[in-house]
Amino acid sequence: MSVLELPDYRQQSPEVAARFSKLHARPVVLEAKNLGKMFDGAAGKVEALRDINFTVHRREFMTIIGQSGCGKSTLIRILAGLEQHSSGELLLDGNPVTGPGPDRGMVFQGYTLFPWLTVQKNVEFGLRIKGESNVRNEAAQWVNMVGLKQFADHFPHQLSGGMKQRVAIARALANRPRVLLMDEPFGALDAQTRCDMQTYLLEIWKNVDITIIFITHDLDEAVLLADRIMVLEARPGRVAEMIEVPVPRPRSADQLLDPTFLATRQRIDELIHPKNVHKESKLPVFRMTVVGDDVE
Repeated sequence: MSVLELPDYRQQSPEVAARFSKLHARPVVLEAKNLGKMFDGAAGKVEALRDINFTVHRREFMTIIGQSGCGKSTLIRILAGLEQHSSGELLLDGNPVTGPGPDRGMVFQGYTLFPWLTVQKNVEFGLRIKGESNVRNEAAQWVNMVGLKQFADHFPHQLSGGMKQRVAIARALANRPRVLLMDEPFGALDAQTRCDMQTYLLEIWKNVDITIIFITHDLDEAVLLADRIMVLEARPGRVAEMIEVPVPRPRSADQLLDPTFLATRQRIDELIHPKNVHKESKLPVFRMTVVGDDVE
């Protein structure tokens, strides 16, 4: 089957249909109702988000994708309580979200570890702030969970980029949040390390009672990881479509060329880059080469 003969991305096997039936039967952990966000700009008010509506169920893995500037990072910062929404409601377990809290963990794209603390001490940090008992053993469990037991006494500058992000994930999970929020956490990694981190994350999610909301620019990553994909339109950010990913689990990189995977990816691409939308004019040309020395 060629790419031009891809199946309908909505086609689901009985096994996949049963998985989504179970998903929707789970309790709703996070709910956004008519969520909106306005910023004060130099020329007046700027509308970043408009009428965002969605629910996220317990142990669901949702990815959010859209063009640059569509409000993805603004939305996840609102979910984390780091920004206040201008309109609508945001509910966690039925209660209004008014600010940051230990019920939501956050992993950023940049490495946010404390450079003066070891891997073990970085993971212990949040537990000590909460006043937890048996902090060392609890943190050691999470360090082991992300496969870094042998690096527990290393400092961040002694770790690779992927290892640093594994520490950041362990630190976020150590507080046992209801929801793990991830803002393009693998965006700065090389392709091979990114692939490895996707595998690590799916394995961690499989073994931990956690709901994940994950922002990405990468279409393959969105399909590989998610139960559902929220595609945002740009300026202002609005929900274009909520896609139930029909690719069976467990997932692996071997599925990247599967027709169902490609069809889902193609649908996202069509939503983000509609063919009938007029593209901006070309950049002005400033010739800085000898005439006749053109390239194709």
